[in-house]
Amino acid sequence: MRAAAVVPAAGRGERLGPGAPKALREVGGTPMLVHAVRALAQARSVDLVVVAAPPSELGDVRSLLASFDVPAQVEVVAGGDTRQQSVFRALAALPDDVDVVLVHDAARPLAPSELADSVVTAVRGGADAVVPVLPVVDTVKRVDPDTDVVLETVDRGVLRAVQTPQGFRRTVLARAHAHAGTLDATDDAGLVEALGLQVRVVPGHPEAFKVTRPLDLVLAEAVVSRRRAAGVR
Repeated sequence: MRAAAVVPAAGRGERLGPGAPKALREVGGTPMLVHAVRALAQARSVDLVVVAAPPSELGDVRSLLASFDVPAQVEVVAGGDTRQQSVFRALAALPDDVDVVLVHDAARPLAPSELADSVVTAVRGGADAVVPVLPVVDTVKRVDPDTDVVLETVDRGVLRAVQTPQGFRRTVLARAHAHAGTLDATDDAGLVEALGLQVRVVPGHPEAFKVTRPLDLVLAEAVVSRRRAAGVR
């Protein structure tokens, strides 16, 4: 079962503030997209990485990846107006012999290669869909959005924060996107859930956090500095 990773990277990331598209923001002097693609390409179980980039920037993204010596098994295709469209287009570009597909956010640039391998192993073990998760450590309350009044305190013991890369049998992910319609899921696992199929979980990783706000960039810089001090690229 060959595995490929899809990286939707056509968004702007407005919450991160003005500047380059989120995927091209630098962490430790290296664009987040490069960090993410390099880690996926170095995973033992991943044979190919496909990046869905802004249609007007395909050449620039290809040149960027080449300049940072990202392995050759990386292709760049035109993404869509939404994350969902970008994943769908990248999925259509995969070779026919790919059976397992990872979907990974470029905004999680520091997810280690081992996490991708763990997810692929779970899919190859028989799961239709797999997501890495971490326990929720904060107290969580359900709030009435109209009155800002707390309705209940949710049992965090059964809650998990979901990360990427998420893994799928290719046929399942393709069917989920084909039946998505107007469903606005926040991740691809949500599309699979809408089909009534089970999604399994595996342990996530603390460094696979999402860079959304300027403060997240500070944390990412600290992680990269610690890795480099330890001799990790």
